[in-house]
Amino acid sequence: MEAYLLDWANLLIRWLHLIAGIAWIGASFYFVMLDTSLKPPKKPEDAKRGVSGELWAVHGGGFYCSQKFLTGPKGEPLSQDLHWSKWEAYTTWLSGIGMMAVIYWFGATTYLIDNSVMALSPAVAVAISIGSLVLGWLIYDLLCRRLMGRDVLLAALLFLLVMLANWALHQVFSARAAYIHVGAMLGTMMAANVFIHIIPGQKRMVAQIRADQAVNARPGQIGKQRSVHNTYFTLPVLFTMISNHYPMTYAHPNNWLILGALMAAGVLIRQFFVLRHRGQVKWWLPATGVGLILALIVLMAPKPIDASGEQVGFAEVQRIFAQRCVGCHAAQPTWDGFAQPPKGVILETAEQIGQHAAKSVETIASGYMPLGNLTGITDEERQRVAIWFAQGGRLLD
Repeated sequence: MEAYLLDWANLLIRWLHLIAGIAWIGASFYFVMLDTSLKPPKKPEDAKRGVSGELWAVHGGGFYCSQKFLTGPKGEPLSQDLHWSKWEAYTTWLSGIGMMAVIYWFGATTYLIDNSVMALSPAVAVAISIGSLVLGWLIYDLLCRRLMGRDVLLAALLFLLVMLANWALHQVFSARAAYIHVGAMLGTMMAANVFIHIIPGQKRMVAQIRADQAVNARPGQIGKQRSVHNTYFTLPVLFTMISNHYPMTYAHPNNWLILGALMAAGVLIRQFFVLRHRGQVKWWLPATGVGLILALIVLMAPKPIDASGEQVGFAEVQRIFAQRCVGCHAAQPTWDGFAQPPKGVILETAEQIGQHAAKSVETIASGYMPLGNLTGITDEERQRVAIWFAQGGRLLD
């Protein structure tokens, strides 16, 4: 019953996370587009009112005119009906942490810990997990505070910070968990930017405007800096969110470098769209990003299996599946924490093994399955399964 309820919790929190994430990313992308597409106001009276830029747009059968006031309107009161973009960010982060708790903290033995990487107790592993998110934010925030206005140096150091964290997490957790933690660290930075800097800074500016005081523009400058960071973090975070479906990336021996390359590709592609909103079309940016991805496709291609030796019989393969896989991949799993077979894949009979042979062999040979090698499958057994499939995957000896 506990595993069944955890499955429901996973489903509902994941659904909420997806909905909130769409809302947050959509708002973020829209406001970055809006801010980088603004043109000087055409009416002199608008400039006198404090309008620093405007954008005319058409959507959904209507026409819209968005205007930006850097420090609020001049000569008129600030509207009491202000829309605040914050709960999308908070809900996304809170639901993401909920998923982290359900999957990686409650299921630490299965999903977080890989004893072949580092033998940890669940309590220690969860403490490191939480600590990595907090430490990542503290270092990031310190760099931003110290290097305000030195954007190129800051960007270089932030990339080094993320890559160092990426490498370090792969020395502690399972590869799948390491990928998710890199994304969670970036997501924590994004949400903390909103909660600690962007919204409080905007509230201070609003209070100054309504008190008819001189408005300090620095909170707005900091908010703009952090908003820009958030838009560049978005594509790397989205990749880590879906990465658990693609063990060919995190199960690879060079998994941390692969993650770094894919994150860099995402940043380059995002930069193309940011600049495009400003009227600067630089095709080398997406071309480089796509080039990185194509290079990974070529370099990560699995080596052909030498199947010229003795035939591997199906009886041997079925014994390996029974000993190493069926504990989870059964109609009624016997392994603790599983109420149903992962992804609905059952490997109890010859027909079921034949039906899922291609994907099963790929995940076994890659080292991804069994999760954290809970069942102790050997490299020789992985190789025998791969040779069997390369020899035709016959279900009869």
